Amino acid sequence: MAYAEKTTVPVSKTRIEIEELIRKHGAGQFISGYSGNKVMIGFTAAGRQVRFIVNIPDGKNQRDTEQLERQRWRALLLVIKAKFEAIDSGVSCFDDEFLAHIVLPDGQTAGQWIQPQIDAAYETGNMPAMLPMLDTE
Repeated sequence: MAYAEKTTVPVSKTRIEIEELIRKHGAGQFISGYSGNKVMIGFTAAGRQVRFIVNIPDGKNQRDTEQLERQRWRALLLVIKAKFEAIDSGVSCFDDEFLAHIVLPDGQTAGQWIQPQIDAAYETGNMPAMLPMLDTE
């Protein structure tokens, strides 16, 4: 059974809860939006830009799709709460908790950037070089 699978909490309420949560933790900016079957939140905190994109699967009908959207938003809130709890309690730090969702200068997230490199490392058994070798001669 998925977390909050039967929730009746409206998406708008959950979005506000997320915004209040990240604001409480020092966020300087917050944005949310949607495009097709994807919803997005973004914020700045700890000198970083962070972005979460969540896919909302199509349900059997409009009602099912709306339920899936409410469930995904509640799950996103839970994930973000857990990350801030880990940071607040000293279990982890901001960069470790949000690493995959930190936006890099080219607009992709760290997770999008590193995933192909992880896949290649596991396929080949070779680790990518930490730094490119520079010819100093």
